[in-house]
Amino acid sequence: MDAIISAAELLSAPQDRTILDVRYQLGGPPGRPQYEAGHIPGARYVDLEAELAGPPGAHGRHPLPELDVFTTAMRRAGVRDDRQVVVYDGGQGWAAARAWWMLRWAGHRDVRVLDGGLPAWTGPLETGESRPAEGDFTARPGAAPLLTADDAAALARTGVLLDARAAERYRGEVEPIDPVAGHIPGAVSAPTTENIAEDGRLRSSEELAKRFAALGVGQGTEVGVYCGSGVSAAQQVLALAVAGIPAALYVGSWSEWCHDGSRPVATGATP
Repeated sequence: MDAIISAAELLSAPQDRTILDVRYQLGGPPGRPQYEAGHIPGARYVDLEAELAGPPGAHGRHPLPELDVFTTAMRRAGVRDDRQVVVYDGGQGWAAARAWWMLRWAGHRDVRVLDGGLPAWTGPLETGESRPAEGDFTARPGAAPLLTADDAAALARTGVLLDARAAERYRGEVEPIDPVAGHIPGAVSAPTTENIAEDGRLRSSEELAKRFAALGVGQGTEVGVYCGSGVSAAQQVLALAVAGIPAALYVGSWSEWCHDGSRPVATGATP
């Protein structure tokens, strides 16, 4: 599956694609002012908090949005069923991967993440706001695998459940966001930072396959991923896709899991 696109390839024909700017930083400034100050020509800004996630609550800090909210946002951004979509963010890859995963889950057949994000772009930028023609995107949810809390617990026993957060959060040594520290019992620590090479781009498919094999992901292994709230885990699903490994996303992630005090919590460096 082609999941990423290089800046050189995008630069060769940006007008043939719908481009979405999904700059977002947890706890940081809003992405829209950055977008208006300079974005890839023709790109439309998509707000992760308002359009790629629903209100925080029992199902996590970034649960799935209402389908009509997501569909309206994608059509307003010019997304068409028959046209490739390219998504990018400020370089971390988390927000872009969340948009990539959402569109895939909703049935769009051709979505790519700009490898390296905006820092990899060498073409011109435009300011203000792009206003593309209205799209005709029709959501067909269920095209990408999705885990519930119970699914994640089961997968940690029968397959490989990867925890995409920083290792110290997995171990339960610190928890800067959620009320409980630790990890889902049986999950394997797999920080997303290790998917990225020194140049800010994803590692090669061969390097990623080797990385995931070392974490217990073999041929035919059932794989799931979670993080704090289903955003950075999407980047892990993207990296797995580049390695040729299908994986399910637990969108509720740790923020949903630890919201229910009856669910078990593990700490330490081992699953």
